[in-house]
Amino acid sequence: MPTIPLRVLNRTLLQRQLLAERTTRSPLEVIRHLVAVQGQEPNWPYVGLWTRVAGFRHDDLAALLRERRVVRATMLRRTIHLAAPEDYRWLWPSVRPVVRAALRTARYAEQIAGLDPDEIGETADKLLAGRTLSRKELGRLLAEHYPGRHAGRLAEVAETVLSLVHAPAAGAWGGWSTRTGIQVTRLADWAGTTVHERPMLETMIERYLAAFGPAGVMDIQAWSGVTRLRDVVDGMRPRLRVLRAEDGRELFDLPDAALADPDLPAPVRFLPAFDNAVLGYRDRTRVIAEEDGRRFAEIASAGVPLFLVDGFAAGTWWLRRRTLLAVPFRPLPSAAEQAVEEEARRLLPFVFPGEEEATVAFAEEGSLPLNRLQIMMGRD
Repeated sequence: MPTIPLRVLNRTLLQRQLLAERTTRSPLEVIRHLVAVQGQEPNWPYVGLWTRVAGFRHDDLAALLRERRVVRATMLRRTIHLAAPEDYRWLWPSVRPVVRAALRTARYAEQIAGLDPDEIGETADKLLAGRTLSRKELGRLLAEHYPGRHAGRLAEVAETVLSLVHAPAAGAWGGWSTRTGIQVTRLADWAGTTVHERPMLETMIERYLAAFGPAGVMDIQAWSGVTRLRDVVDGMRPRLRVLRAEDGRELFDLPDAALADPDLPAPVRFLPAFDNAVLGYRDRTRVIAEEDGRRFAEIASAGVPLFLVDGFAAGTWWLRRRTLLAVPFRPLPSAAEQAVEEEARRLLPFVFPGEEEATVAFAEEGSLPLNRLQIMMGRD
């Protein structure tokens, strides 16, 4: 069982996440390779694709949403992701138990007490047949069937038990925080297809390993939100490659997947908040040092934008007015700081389209508060 050095894991992550070199693959091919792209706040997936795809433009993703070749819906970790409809078909039944578990929380307990969530879903399914409704409209209609219940919660229950997708406007470029007025519709009406009846956990694991491996069982669970995968992985063991991390953890990979050269050059890369290159692991030390991850773990997990230097997270970055502000975790060598500034200047016209006066600046670590207000880009 070969032991894999941390630097090999890091360079392999960069290669499989298309961060070592921008790819000429189409944005749709990239989304499919990554399985699903985190998209709970509209602009972030655009940044994630810009940093991976050569010549990526805003309309490249917007067109995929408009043309229904990518859907926006609740998926991994009970959060909003973008995926091709053919992948959402098997992802949804695979993660549905995790999504449905939300109904046991206090947020829903009082409002759905005594109600059958599946019945609410059936009612919503009939209301949505052939239609696209805002969450507010759907909630109002459901409240007519369930008087005295919170309309918003009823709409959320429907989105928890049904395979509902969002209209394209929800994922359009232009918003650094979650939008209101999101419209939902049934997958069958939107994409002309339906989800699989059964979970496809082995498919999910194989697809994860292709884009994130080598990885341990806890890493797969952290990425997907699905628990109790040990038995599934053990059943797949004969057809997987088994490796070991330097700390002794057992790692799994596809048998023909290449490991990267530890000396592979690693250019500066700007990652969006919530990027799965970071969130896709329980042990994130292959991309961010443990001490750096702890800086905001209790406040925002990895839901902050990061920039990579030599393959590892070296700081956060923010947009304030017309400035892209880079905040290193610690002072950077002059050559690294120059490389960060050069990549930031390449990013400027993408995050500030039409703003000719936009600029790049550096701030000392700790000078900006890491909280949700700070994460909402462009606000002081």
